[in-house]
Amino acid sequence: MKFKRILSACVATGILMCGCTPEASEQIEIKRETLTRGEVMASLDLGIKIENVSKDNYKSAKEGNPISAAVFCADPTAVEYNGRLYVFGTNDHQQYEAVGPDEENTYGAIKSLVIFSTEDMMNWTYHGAIDVQKISPWIYASWAPTITSRVEEDGLTHFYLYYSNSGCGVGVLTATDPLGPWTDPLGRALINFDTPGLGDCPNPFDPGIVIDEDGVGWLSFGAGVGASGSDYMPGSARIVKLGDDMISFASDFAEIPAPYLFEASELNYINGTYVYTYNTSWVERSIWDNKKYDAPASCSMAYMTTKNPLDSDSWEYRGHYFLNPGEVGMSYSNNHTHLHKYKGEYYILSHALTLKNSMGFKGGFRSLCADNIEVNERKLEITLRGASLEGAKQIEPLSPYYAHAGTEASTSAKIWYTPSDGSINNVSAVTQGEGAWILVKGVEFDETSKFLASCKGKGRIEIRLDSKTGDVAAAIEFDNSELATVYTENINIESGVHDLYIVFSDEGIVFDAWEFVK
Repeated sequence: MKFKRILSACVATGILMCGCTPEASEQIEIKRETLTRGEVMASLDLGIKIENVSKDNYKSAKEGNPISAAVFCADPTAVEYNGRLYVFGTNDHQQYEAVGPDEENTYGAIKSLVIFSTEDMMNWTYHGAIDVQKISPWIYASWAPTITSRVEEDGLTHFYLYYSNSGCGVGVLTATDPLGPWTDPLGRALINFDTPGLGDCPNPFDPGIVIDEDGVGWLSFGAGVGASGSDYMPGSARIVKLGDDMISFASDFAEIPAPYLFEASELNYINGTYVYTYNTSWVERSIWDNKKYDAPASCSMAYMTTKNPLDSDSWEYRGHYFLNPGEVGMSYSNNHTHLHKYKGEYYILSHALTLKNSMGFKGGFRSLCADNIEVNERKLEITLRGASLEGAKQIEPLSPYYAHAGTEASTSAKIWYTPSDGSINNVSAVTQGEGAWILVKGVEFDETSKFLASCKGKGRIEIRLDSKTGDVAAAIEFDNSELATVYTENINIESGVHDLYIVFSDEGIVFDAWEFVK
């Protein structure tokens, strides 16, 4: 049993476009998993008490960013599937585990991609990582993914995930579910230094993908200053039309004349227009001849638009729209964003160094962030902003009356993750000490009769509302060596919207899922 959504109706166009399908969720009926379908056990009476609740929390319960209190991840991209937003990023945590907390993040050990998902932009489910090196042993590294999807002739939604093979090129993975299994359709890079027609592109990496209204795929990439370029016009951004199979080329490569280009390409398709976004360099803006828009701030995100991607002269610079974290009171870092429309609102996904700073680490390990952003689709204007600690607003309250993965949280303390047999998700949460806890924000309760949890180990799990030290609203005790669903009917929850604190007694408890029953 997997933690996923079941597609019951295809999008009318037959295409799910990254960032440009506002009506898609309205055409999909969501089927949710429930823990009540299998065998369940009554809570034991072990006499366990939770005396202390951990204070080892590195993301405030009042803040939405970063999206994870435990996992380092960067360079986000996203795709919607069956009403849920799936976010993929560079696995900075793999580098952290390889070198330690105080070493420089060189990204060299990163050979996997991280997956999160959400349905409310406040509570995020961690799904583990895609082991890119295992799937594609030929890679040097895997960074900065970009993803899109479409419903194909077999009736399935096919996902196309492109990523940077270090700074040397672009690889591609495919799947029919955002959680995999993923495969390598080429067994080699899609783009590398030897790709014919590439031209003067010293760093053919950081891809951006979009499918337009005609079902045509477009791929952008490129960074650095070419031999014939300059700081002002590096000349290294490229775009190409993809073949029907999404893993071949159907045009020559064209240059996107992006001023002060540094890296971090992404593509959107908005109101019949192609929108190219990129990160500008750190160099001084000594030259600027655009009279309509000011020069972009250092290492900020800028954008360009066109109706004809292969006509280099048709690209229009439209300004910068997202500042470096250092410009808004955070630490300076590199910059990489993804613009996405989800459930009728636009969001900007980015990364910052806030979590590692909170932990007191010296190494530059980044964390994903999500914020609301204003986009005028008619005028194709993106309102300038920067990242925030507040983060995106919760779209709507969460229902507790279906199975939620144990890795879903707004924030947590002393929680990590482990693969586990029988999990409803790719991974389960596991406690790293006494008094560990998980916070799920904005949960809307009605009349409630039962609480269930899928768990393993020996201990006690308490549900506390609106405060991690508050009164116990429900509790279970258990002692089992394999994952089992345990329940209690002793419930004390008033109807209304509450923040849900899930508090654990002991180290080593594997927590896979939870659910309330009306």
